[in-house]
Parts: sequence; structure tokens; C-alpha cells
Amino acid sequence: MIETIVKGFVIGLLVSAPMGPVNMLCVQRTLNRGRWHGFITGIGAMFSDVIYALITLLGMSLVEDLLRKNEMLIQLIGSVVLFLFGYVVFRTNPLKGWTPSAKAEETYYFRDFISSFFITFSNVAIIFVFITLYARFTFTPVTEGSGYLMAALAAISIGALVWWFFLSSFISRLRRHFNRRGLVILNKAVGSILMIISIIGILLSIFGVTF
Repeated sequence: MIETIVKGFVIGLLVSAPMGPVNMLCVQRTLNRGRWHGFITGIGAMFSDVIYALITLLGMSLVEDLLRKNEMLIQLIGSVVLFLFGYVVFRTNPLKGWTPSAKAEETYYFRDFISSFFITFSNVAIIFVFITLYARFTFTPVTEGSGYLMAALAAISIGALVWWFFLSSFISRLRRHFNRRGLVILNKAVGSILMIISIIGILLSIFGVTF
């Protein structure tokens, strides 16, 4: 159970961290309207991610035998894909298309939540990110029972929430001094972390160590 919780937490963190449209929206709302608007934006994205996490888990349970028989190969492939994903994040310009408002706009938290939820939910490609991470960490809680599945989803949710709380708090603290260069550095740091994790995964797979 502890292993499932730890892996779920890491997966939730990694799924949320890359600087995509919702991360940019979180940063923008935090800068323009305050910390809680940014955090609520992240919560909306988290709920969408959990739905896709559940869909992917249930789907992968149907091919559990295939995954177990090819565990090392799948982990190696998953690590390579994760490296490429991290490289893309590292190279992506997070400022492209970003036009922060000149002044704060009045809004409601519910609108922040709903907008980020549907922006994230519209990105069906997130399923492939979950498949990659599940394969890399040999994450199949469905086969262990409903208790493990609930624990896995809770851990993924907490991992995501930790990221959104960190991002909104970090940007809020630097609100008066934050500039575009800082956002680029943050994006490159996230990409670098993903690539480092993937390299470790590749080495573990080559030496026959499962995780």
C-alpha cells in the first residue's frame, strides 16, 4: 500500500508540473488576481487529471498479463518516452501566446475552476502521459483491489495539489519581482527534472531493476 501511495504521489506531481496551458493560466491568474485564484485554477486541472487517471488505470488492467510479461521492456520504453517529453518541455517557450492582463479583473473562484477543468479535460493526449508514467513505475493498483485503487487516486490527487499549491505560492511570493525570464527558468527546471528521472529509469531498466 505504501508503495502504491508513493508512486501515485510522484505520478500526480509529474503529470501536473510541465508548463502547459493550465500552468500558464495558473501563473497568470496568480500574478493578476492573487494566490487563491491560481490555486483554484490548479484544483480544476487536478479533477480532470484524476478522471483521466482512473480511465487509464481501468483500461490498463485489461492488459495486465501483457504488461507483466514485458515489464522490463515497457519500463525502458516508458523511460525513453518520458525523456523525450521532458526534452520537449525543456525546449518549449512557455511565453508563447501569453498575454497577461494589464490589470486585475473581477472574477469568481467557480469560474476559475470550471475553465481550467475543461481546458485540461479537452487534452485527451494526457492519457498517453499517464500510460507512460504507469509503465515506468509499474503502477497497476487495480489488480490489488478497490482499496489500492482508491489510495492510488488519492495519492495522485495529493501529488497534483502539492504542485499547484507550490506554484501558486511561489509565484505569489515573487509577485512584485516576477518576470518572464523567471518563468522560462522554471520551465527549463521542470524539463530537466523529467529528463533526469527518465535517465535513472533507463539505467535501472538496463540493469534489470524494477521500480
